[in-house]
Amino acid sequence: MPKVKTNSSAKKRFKVTGTGKITHQKAFKRHILTKKSKKRKRGMRIDGIVSKANLDFVKRLLRLK
Repeated sequence: MPKVKTNSSAKKRFKVTGTGKITHQKAFKRHILTKKSKKRKRGMRIDGIVSKANLDFVKRLLRLK
């Protein structure tokens, strides 16, 4: 039986916390930042948590389930 591989793109994008939650970087902070408010950009620094709707799918990509 061959080993099952973890999805390479997913392991670069998601990180599992100590409590078992899966975090990701917020979108829209790469370019065109002049029109975005400081408050909005500051909020994008904080890692987001994967929503309940997508959790099973992300776990399957990371081979956690």
